[in-house]
This record gives sequence, C-alpha cells and structure tokens, in this order.
Amino acid sequence: MTYDLYIGDQSFSSWSLRGWLMFEKFGIPYTQHMIGLYSGTMAQDMAPLAPARLVPTMKTPEGLVIGETLAMAETLAERHPDAGLWPADPVARAQARWLVSEMHAGFSALRGDCPMQLLHQYTDFKPSDAVLADLARIETLWSMARDGFGASGPWLFGDYSVADAFYAPVAARITGYDLPVSDAARAYVQVHLDDPAFRRWRAEGLKKTYDPVPYARDLATRPWPGDA
Repeated sequence: MTYDLYIGDQSFSSWSLRGWLMFEKFGIPYTQHMIGLYSGTMAQDMAPLAPARLVPTMKTPEGLVIGETLAMAETLAERHPDAGLWPADPVARAQARWLVSEMHAGFSALRGDCPMQLLHQYTDFKPSDAVLADLARIETLWSMARDGFGASGPWLFGDYSVADAFYAPVAARITGYDLPVSDAARAYVQVHLDDPAFRRWRAEGLKKTYDPVPYARDLATRPWPGDA
C-alpha cells in the first residue's frame, strides 16, 4: 500500500514539509513527486490532480486525491490507526487537534513576514508587533501541551505526533530569522533541528540552487545553526 505524495521545493515549502513528515515519521510508504513550485510549471504539474491545486497533495493507493494537510492527517490516521499520528490519550488527542487547527488557520503575521527558508539564518531581522504576538500565542500553546503531556518525551505530547509535524516549519522560521522566544521554546525548536528526518529534508533542499533566491531579504546572514 504505497501513496503518491506531491511536494514543493524543500528549502521553502513549509506546507510540503508538514505533509512529508506525516509519511516519513510514521513509516507510511510513499512515492515522492516534485512539483515546480518556483519553476513556473506548478499549474501544469498539478493539473492531473485537479481540483487540488496546492502542495502537498497525496493520492491514495486506490487513486483518491486528497489536498490540504489537515485532511491528509485525518485520512492517514483513519487508514493507519496503529501508526500513532495522534496521541493515544483522548485529552492529549483533543489538544493536539486544537494546536494543529490553530496552526492550519492562524499566525498570518509570522507566515507573511517570515516565509520558511532553510538556507541560512538572518542575523538582524526585526519582528513586528504582530509577529511577536503570534510567537507569544505559539508559546502558550506549546506550554499547554508540554506541561500537560510532554514529560514522557521531547515532543509536544511526549511522542511525536501530527502536532509536531505541523509546528516543524514554525521551528524553522524561528531559526531562520533568529526570532526571540523563551528558553523552553528554544529547546523545543532544537529538538526539531536535531531530528534526523528534518535534517534529511533540509539536506535534500540544499541540493538545488536558485537565481533569484525565493523570499531573499537584504539582511546579514550566518550559517544555519548546528552541524552541517
């Protein structure tokens, strides 16, 4: 039972990262297909998947096309109940769905001002008040999860769940723009940066170069933190 997963460029496509992690972290077999997100071929590449028009999109082994990461998550959880996409505890599961839903629909300032980029770290980015408000809200949600259920492991609800997949791009944004967060939040971000799956994703993205570079800012940079 192998799915087809359609994603965009790894260095920049935050939604694709979420979708990919849901397959990679839970051992669900898939075949990966790249969509020309920045090459001008996206509409053409996505045409066979209509009415889906954005990445990531998945196709089930039976040929059913599913777009939107939240729908993908629930579909995969239904089809693979033993994979552990959601926490087993019903209270933790409800809170995880809350965090995922808020991520799916919110934090527009963080998304708009800090597009995900995994190439380097900006050293003098100045976050707006709206971005700082988004970060404060994210920290509140992370603390709720970690204080209630995080004692058994390094992730939001102890073991890795869909919630962590959805917040991986937030960890990348905090890192890529060196955003101000608490020590506790920084420690959770580091868990993502050290995750072998996240590191593989970033390494794949670095194989491709861009001219011009998407989302480039006229700001000083330093190397992405951590090991090469």
